[in-house]
Order: sequence, then C-alpha cells, then structure tokens
Amino acid sequence: MAEVRVEHVTKTFGDFRALDDVTMDFPDGGFFGLLGPSGSGKTTLLRAIAGFLFLDAGRIRIGADWVEDVPVEKREIGMMFQSYALFPNMTVADNVGFGLRVRRVGAAEERRRIGEALDLVRLGDFGDRKPHQLSGGQRQRVALARAIVTNPRVLLLDEPLSALDKALRVDMQIELKRIQREIGITTIFVTHDQEEALALSDKIGILKDGRMIQAGPPREVYRNPIDIFAAEFLGEANILRRPGGSLPSGGVIHLPATATDASALAVRPENMTLSATEPAADGLSKMSGILAQRVFSGALGICLVERDGNVVKVIARDEDLPDIAEGDTVWISWKPEHTIVIPGG
Repeated sequence: MAEVRVEHVTKTFGDFRALDDVTMDFPDGGFFGLLGPSGSGKTTLLRAIAGFLFLDAGRIRIGADWVEDVPVEKREIGMMFQSYALFPNMTVADNVGFGLRVRRVGAAEERRRIGEALDLVRLGDFGDRKPHQLSGGQRQRVALARAIVTNPRVLLLDEPLSALDKALRVDMQIELKRIQREIGITTIFVTHDQEEALALSDKIGILKDGRMIQAGPPREVYRNPIDIFAAEFLGEANILRRPGGSLPSGGVIHLPATATDASALAVRPENMTLSATEPAADGLSKMSGILAQRVFSGALGICLVERDGNVVKVIARDEDLPDIAEGDTVWISWKPEHTIVIPGG
C-alpha cells in the first residue's frame, strides 16, 4: 500500500481551469473523500492521480515514486468507475480476473486471487453468473472486486454508490468501509453526497472552482468550516450574520469571544431547539419567529421559521417538537458553544 501526495497540481481544458494549484496529502491506509459541486474539479483530480490525464503543472507522488509522467498502467492503482463498466458478455469471475489476464498471471494464481476477491465482497458463489443476473449492489461489489484483485497500491472510486437506491447505498457504505479496513488500502473516492463523505472518510477535501478550499478530518471540517461555502456545502447551516452584517433583531445572541465584524456566524439546524414559548433557561441564545412550514420526515421533523425576511431551519426528533402549527409564533434557542464562528466568512 502507499501514501499519495498531490502537490500544486494545475490542469486546464482550453480556457477552463479544472484544477488550480491543488495540494493534499492522503496518508497510507486511509479512506479519503473528495467532494464539491459539479465542475469543482473532484473527478479531474481523481483522474489525474490515476494517470488518465497529464498535468499542466504540479507533481503527484504514490509511495516513494513521483508519477506525474508515469502512464496509468504502471501506477499500480485500482479504479472503480461510476458506471461499474462491467463486460456484459463475461461471467463475474472473468470480469474480476480481467486485469490479471492482462498482466499474464498464471492460471492457478488467477483462480486463487479471483476467489479471494469474490469472497472478500461476499460473492464467492456468484462467479459463474453474468452481470445482468445481478442486483445493483452485487454489480457494485463485482466492480470493487475487479479493482482490488490486482493488489493495487491505491484504490480510486468515482461516485461508487451513486447508482444505488438510498437504503442499499447505506448498506454498501458499511460494506465498503469493512472491505477497505480489511485490506488496508489507501482509498480515495469522489462523491457529491455529504452524508456519505462524513460516514466513510478519515479525511475529506472540499473543492470549489478547481481549488481545495478546506481539508481535514470530517468532524473538524464540519464543526469549523473555513468559509460560508464550506459551512453550507458540508451539511446545512443557518447563517446568522454575514461578514460586516448585523445580527437578527430581537432575542438574545451570545457572541463567541473570537467573533469580529469580519466573521460569519452560523448554527447547524440540529443544534437548535424549537419551543412554543420563550425559554427561561439562562445563557441560551434565542430569538422568536413565525413557523412557516413543518415537514414530517420519519423520525425527524424539519421546521422552517421565518424572521426578518429570512428562513431558519430547525431539525429535531419529531416527538421532541412542541404542539405547534404553521403560522404560530415560536422560539428558537441554542447553546452558545454551538455558534460557529467563520473567520473572514
């Protein structure tokens, strides 16, 4: 296995700068998520690491080797595409073993490694089937087995779970994490799903307009976003004050000591409490508003509260929400430590 370092990487397509001086480390054996909106550069970065495109500037290191000029077939990476790209006329076993045959691995060794890979993804009895005879989740696992059967140093996954329905996607997140931990391979994956990135990653990188705007452990990035974009993109955030702006009128908002006029202030919806009357507890930040909408979402309730022409979102267990109706005056409160200070906004 190997660590990966991307150093000052730049890539343009005509006048479009897909990657703009991107630097990030991927330590050996970790699970790393790249996320950002469409066109942010996350898939371009993955393809650059894989060797499917060459750089305008910068370097990429895999293990001890700088590989920016090394062709894809010599980088010892495993790649799983969003579409899975399985050969429909081949059996599961033949699909998994395709890379081994290209490398001219002996027949006995090929059978052994195919069997181990299929057992790892819990498809040991499916080797004789064709892709059309499998479910979406099973095809996903075949593609994963094919990517790891060659014992690559790095595993690259491009939107690996996007084709699955929500329930199966959650199950496959657990499976993917189990497999990655079992083989201990450095894994870098691209996703547009923030929850997926938070659930799977040891470290995440958020890209915007080709630049890496923030990278770090998911909990750290979630709790301490570097700017408003990161706060609103990774999860949800109620922005209470933008840089140089004023706080909402009425109520009481306790400002953290680190807040300045140049700071943006935000609170996550799940850290807010909704009540029908003004909270009596001391030390809470609180403000009133009008309940504009209440949405039942299974175990959770989502409430949109309007005040000063803005909408504040509150998320709580539905059973914990008070007996209130749309149009009622309500109070929102939260602990001071849940106010996020975003330096520079």
